[in-house]
Amino acid sequence: MRFKRNGSYTLNRKSKTKPNGKKPPAEEKKQYLEPEFTKIRVVDFDLKELVVLPREIDLNEWLASNTTTFFNLINLQYSTISEFCTGDTCQAMTACNTIYYWYDERGKKTKCTAPQYVDFVMSLCQKLVTDEEIFPTKYGKEFPNSFESLVKKICRYLFHVLAHLYWAHFKETVALDLQGHLNTLYAHFIVFVREFNLVDPKETCIMDDLSEILCTPAPPPAPAPSAPASAPSPSSQNHVTER
Repeated sequence: MRFKRNGSYTLNRKSKTKPNGKKPPAEEKKQYLEPEFTKIRVVDFDLKELVVLPREIDLNEWLASNTTTFFNLINLQYSTISEFCTGDTCQAMTACNTIYYWYDERGKKTKCTAPQYVDFVMSLCQKLVTDEEIFPTKYGKEFPNSFESLVKKICRYLFHVLAHLYWAHFKETVALDLQGHLNTLYAHFIVFVREFNLVDPKETCIMDDLSEILCTPAPPPAPAPSAPASAPSPSSQNHVTER
């Protein structure tokens, strides 16, 4: 059984890289941790049910399908605030207490703006998920031996984008009333990468406070209070019809 997997992000820059982090001097208040925002989700069931490998599906197929989906959804979520993520507003790719640097194919370290970094990330992800030799879609085509390591690379980069969305653009996300979608996407992604050990916990620990809140299933809504029993009306008591 093959899943249909289609990429939707097209960019010109392509580079094989790996990130590194460095702490900036100060940490700001995390608005996204406030209860009025963390309680907003678009689903209220246990997301783990969505990521567990079904019995009849091959592991690599499941990883490929979900990874491609997350790539498209995170790209879409970023696009909603991309006009606010510019070289002036985001002069570095920051997330919590971390600055991410880009390394090109020759290992040259580059401190780039956030939109440049996201451009690099999405270009690389697009290149990988649409490569038939890496993410095969034809029946009988085998996944390469390097498949799992490439999925881990994609997921690590996508985490950086999600973390930047919360750290630098949560205010704009709230203004667009999209915090519920972002919260649900983030929780779904974290539950998925934890289920299959796709991102090193040392990489995601900068967002552990949010992860623990959002990855805990939301409590079921309280039942509506029952209406108080009303006394029978006089007309319904011992009503006798005279003949």
